[in-house]
Amino acid sequence: MLGFSMIQLIRNHDKKLDKKLRQSLLHLYRPFRRIPCFLHRPIENLMKKFKRYPVVIEFENKDVPLSSAVNKAHHVMKPEARSELIHQYHSICCCSAVLTASTIEKLMNSDCSIKKIHYDREVTALLDVASPAVHATQLNEQGLTGKDINIAVVDTGIYPHEDLKQPSDRIVAFKDFINNQTEPYDDNGHGTHCAGDAAGNGFSSNGKYKGPAPEAGVIGVKVLNQMGSGSLSTIVAGIQWCIDNKQKHQIDVISLSLGAAADESNCNDPLVQIVEQAWAAGIVVCVAAGNSGPDQRTIGTPGISSKVVTVGAMDDKNTTDRADEQIASFSSRGPACGEESKPDLLAPGVNIISLRAPGSFLDKTSKSGRVDSNYFSLSGTSMATPICAGVAALILQNNPGFSPDQVKQNLLQGSVDKGLPAYAQGAGYLDAEQAVKNSNGN
Repeated sequence: MLGFSMIQLIRNHDKKLDKKLRQSLLHLYRPFRRIPCFLHRPIENLMKKFKRYPVVIEFENKDVPLSSAVNKAHHVMKPEARSELIHQYHSICCCSAVLTASTIEKLMNSDCSIKKIHYDREVTALLDVASPAVHATQLNEQGLTGKDINIAVVDTGIYPHEDLKQPSDRIVAFKDFINNQTEPYDDNGHGTHCAGDAAGNGFSSNGKYKGPAPEAGVIGVKVLNQMGSGSLSTIVAGIQWCIDNKQKHQIDVISLSLGAAADESNCNDPLVQIVEQAWAAGIVVCVAAGNSGPDQRTIGTPGISSKVVTVGAMDDKNTTDRADEQIASFSSRGPACGEESKPDLLAPGVNIISLRAPGSFLDKTSKSGRVDSNYFSLSGTSMATPICAGVAALILQNNPGFSPDQVKQNLLQGSVDKGLPAYAQGAGYLDAEQAVKNSNGN
């Protein structure tokens, strides 16, 4: 078995194939134990040509145009009919593809300057009385409502809820990477809830259920399907679209309530790279820490990025009294990637009432979560993240020239230490009023 070319390839290029892809390639050999040795080679060759793997190819030289690197790889791939290149992501010098094991072997043995091939693994929505609890309501009363600030919710889509459409339409744009539809919709319901967590205005509840930025614009970027799952490549494509359309749609903040298990051996995977490119482009990026707590080292990617604002969940006990809160047991804990301090802060994430998407997957399967006829209750760091994104919008409204680093600094400085370990709470529990107050001094 050790003489098989694919096993030799994995040995020779171990660091250039991510863990998940290595495991998938080695899975080819499981049936060989029951097959006579003289048949191993022909069967291996057959399997290498027919089994296909979704991947993201990362190229080494970022100074060379991506198109040149992709063309070179395409030339190597050309004889393989079952392999194909799909999308290019110029911000991180990567492309997505579907490759046979035989093509992977040829590429790794070529001079295509491939830095790493990542398995295009699954990425999912992180789901397991919030605005008053973070003191955003007081800011709303002072005129800080997120007006003229736009938040991109990269998720399952956005249902055109009255709280986003009335008295004026605040759905600025919609992009669908799953079904290529042009009008806003949400067949899962998660993204709609997140949009309301950040920017719902309470129109259907006489102001009772609203997010911290009730006049902010929202941009729906659908990268997760009806079941709330997607792939690494689709998420990268969605964030790349936000970068490319930052000026056109004035994208100021990205809210990412999704993630995948992080590979501690690779702290700079494509998801981390793309969110950091968005940050460098001037977009504040808020990312869910994950729902794999209370164990340590459970922060998901891209929340492991040192740049972005990684948000854990607090249980506010459905009260505005901040004395009785506790960290949610499910909230992922750090540290991340070595000793990187994560999460950055906590925000409300338990039993959060926000917008309902009628007829969506969550609406049909979790009817007990319905509140009145227009709202829905969900828990998770998924809910905490857009609440933080909404507060970031208030800081930007108050300080239009702020960089993402300055917004993050004020979010952290405006968080209240709850006496928990840093790997659990980061800087502490988000206080919007204090964060904006601090920003006035910058």
